[in-house]
Amino acid sequence: MRALWCVSRVMNTLCNRQVGRKPRLSCGLCGTASDSKFQMDFGLLFDIDGVLVRGKTPIPAAKKAFQKLVNAQGQFLVPVVFVTNAGNCLRQTKADQLSQILGVPISQDQVMMSHSPLRMFKKYHDKCVLVSGQGPVLDIAKNLGFSRPVTIDMLREAFPLLDMVDHNRRPNMPTSSAVNLPKVEAVILFGEPIRWETNLQLIVDILLTNGNLGGAHNNLRYPHIPLLACNMDLMWMAEAQSPRFGHGTFLVCLENIYKKITGKELKYEALMGKPSELTYHYAEYLIRTLAAERKWRKPIKTLYAIGDNLMTDIYGANLYNRYLEERSSRKGSKTLAKVAASTGVSTTTTVSQDEEVDNGWESELASPSATACKSILVCTGVYNPHTDVPADASECIKETVFHGHRDFQFDPALVEPGHIVPDVDAAVELIFQQEKSVIQ
Repeated sequence: MRALWCVSRVMNTLCNRQVGRKPRLSCGLCGTASDSKFQMDFGLLFDIDGVLVRGKTPIPAAKKAFQKLVNAQGQFLVPVVFVTNAGNCLRQTKADQLSQILGVPISQDQVMMSHSPLRMFKKYHDKCVLVSGQGPVLDIAKNLGFSRPVTIDMLREAFPLLDMVDHNRRPNMPTSSAVNLPKVEAVILFGEPIRWETNLQLIVDILLTNGNLGGAHNNLRYPHIPLLACNMDLMWMAEAQSPRFGHGTFLVCLENIYKKITGKELKYEALMGKPSELTYHYAEYLIRTLAAERKWRKPIKTLYAIGDNLMTDIYGANLYNRYLEERSSRKGSKTLAKVAASTGVSTTTTVSQDEEVDNGWESELASPSATACKSILVCTGVYNPHTDVPADASECIKETVFHGHRDFQFDPALVEPGHIVPDVDAAVELIFQQEKSVIQ
């Protein structure tokens, strides 16, 4: 992919100088994690695909890196949360996979799937919601708090004449609806489905019938019923040499089909998963929760976000850092950087200290203690530092293709990583160097 190569050249030079040093944790960290003398005031956010694994294949540097983050009893010496845009399994399943890959015990409380923030959307929990994706989608939905989820397969069974693209799956003769399903009141997209044509057809049907598949399309009904999407990755890195389509590609298809049919823009009630600020706000909340459970009294001041994708991991970390900086700069008047769940782009509002402002996510999760979120890019996934680049730096910026979601603005500063390192082990070593005054 074409990313900001001119930025990358500079950062690669910096990386080569930094990774040449091999800082180590002070032996004092071998004490128990609850010893206040060794409590850290920083937390780590790890992407998974392209950072720790490629498909089902572990990246060799991952296990080495995590041996440095735990004591002899396998307890983490610093709060760690895994922030993935995957959404096809339960948190406990992902935690078990990570424990096996990394050789250290991981709890589900350390895992944040792209759909984890849906726990906060309580106004939809008692509604009939259509869920789309792979894996145990009903179990995932119920685990998140949704009491009345229905699946694409349930819609196909109830309305067998609607899925007509695959000739081999068409019913042999007209059938009547055998299942009585309630009206769908919202649509939740967990991740890319297996049969894109089926999901695209039935989701568009739901949007154009206001949730009632027994009725005809009505293009005049706008806006459509609420649509919440998780995981905006256009591509992701598995074992293949080149990135593979992600859920972001499915969203591009859905958005363009809806607009082609109706002439109107598809609207999202919420977009979550990286690079949404909401996702990083929730991850920071999990970091604080972990620290509190271990009775670490030092507030978490710095987050380090390690990822392989400029357009999601780096963009998201830098966007959240901008939000934290805006919060820290409040003086005299109260400047509030609101988390825009639907776009991920901060909107800053200045009000007097006497005015009461409702910032939904801060009130739900409590205000963050962190004042900075630093991005670190690894070269083991989507990002490829060896791809040919234009000789002219200005042309490099001009020709950059933005792989982020339609509703996010392209800002070159947001896709500039704080550091570029070869792999996750080098990232951990770099963090030790950055925090050497704390860990010695």
